[in-house]
Amino acid sequence: MHTAPPDAPALHTVTGPLDPAAVRGPVLPHEHLVLDLDRAGDGAAVLDPARHGPQVAAELAELRQEFGLSLVVELTCRGMGRDIPALARAARASGVPVVASTGWYYEPFHPAEVAGDVDALTEVLVREAEHGIDGAGVAGARPGVIGEVGSHGDTPSAPETRVLRAAARAALATGLSVSTHAQLGRGGLAQLDILTSEGLAPHRICIGHQDLLDDPAAHAEIAASGAYVAFDTVGKESYQPDAVRLRLLLALLDAGHADRALLSCDISRHGYLRAEGGRGYGHLFRGFLPAARAAGLDGHLEALLTRYNPLRFLTGSGPGAAPRTSTARTADAPAGTAAPQEDKR
Repeated sequence: MHTAPPDAPALHTVTGPLDPAAVRGPVLPHEHLVLDLDRAGDGAAVLDPARHGPQVAAELAELRQEFGLSLVVELTCRGMGRDIPALARAARASGVPVVASTGWYYEPFHPAEVAGDVDALTEVLVREAEHGIDGAGVAGARPGVIGEVGSHGDTPSAPETRVLRAAARAALATGLSVSTHAQLGRGGLAQLDILTSEGLAPHRICIGHQDLLDDPAAHAEIAASGAYVAFDTVGKESYQPDAVRLRLLLALLDAGHADRALLSCDISRHGYLRAEGGRGYGHLFRGFLPAARAAGLDGHLEALLTRYNPLRFLTGSGPGAAPRTSTARTADAPAGTAAPQEDKR
C-alpha cells in the first residue's frame, strides 16, 4: 500500500526544481499552455505549440513584467495533448516557471489505458512522478501536480471513479496534490468524498470550476472540509458572467474561507489568447481583481488568493504556512442562462 513521504522541499517544474520561497508574485493555478481536445474537427479547442506557442510565451512574459507572474500550473494531462518540450520552451522564453501535470481528464476524453484497474492506473501516475514523464524530451521532467482529474454530472462514472481513486493513491505515494475538473462545477462534493475515502487529506485537494456552480453552500462545505475551491474560469462569460463569479467569491470570503480559494482563467482555446482577440491569461489581473478591489478586497487578501493559497496547495503546507490575515473582506466592504455543455468552450 502506498504511503505518504515527507513534503518535498521544492516544486517540480519543467525546467527543474523550484524553491517555493522563490515564487515572489502571483500564481496561475489552473491554465493550459498546450492542449488538444478537438472532437468537432474545427480546431477550436486547441493550443498548438507550433502555431500558438509564441503567442502563449509572449503573454506570460508580459504578465511577468507587468504583474510579477511567478508560476503557472499547467493542467494538460494524459490524453489532453500534453507536450512537455513545448512547456519547457514557453517557460524559458517567458521567464515564468511552469508546473506540469499527470492524470486523466473526464470520461469523453479518456484514452484506452483508463480501462485498467485502479492499481494499474496508480502505478502509471507514480511512475511519472518518481521517474519522469516518458518521452517528454526534457531530461528529468516530472509532474508537480496530479490533475486535472475529471468527472461530469453529480456522480462520477465508473471510469472517472477509478481515475479519482488512482489519483488519490498516487498523491499519497508521491506527496503531490490533486486538482480536479468538475464539469460545469457539478459533482465537486462527490469528487471530494472519493478522494478522501482513499485517505487523502482535504488540504491536498482542489475542486475545480466551482465558479460555474451558483451554490455558495456547496462552496462553503468544500472549504470547511479543508479542501480548496477553484474559481478558475475567470473571464469565460459564455458560461458565467464575472459579476456572478465575484459574488460567489465574496460569499466564500465572507463565510471565512479566504484561505481556501484559488483563482485562474483556464485558457483552453486559441481564441482566448490576446493575439486572437481574447482576454488572455491576464484577465484575472486586468479585469477581475480590479473589480474585486472595488468590492472591498484588500492587498493582504489578494496576496493570499493569488500567491499563498496556490503555493500551500501545491506543497501541502497547512494554513499556518501563509501570513495570517483576516479571512473575510474588509469590514466596510459592500456585499457583493442555460449553460453550454463543454467546459473547455
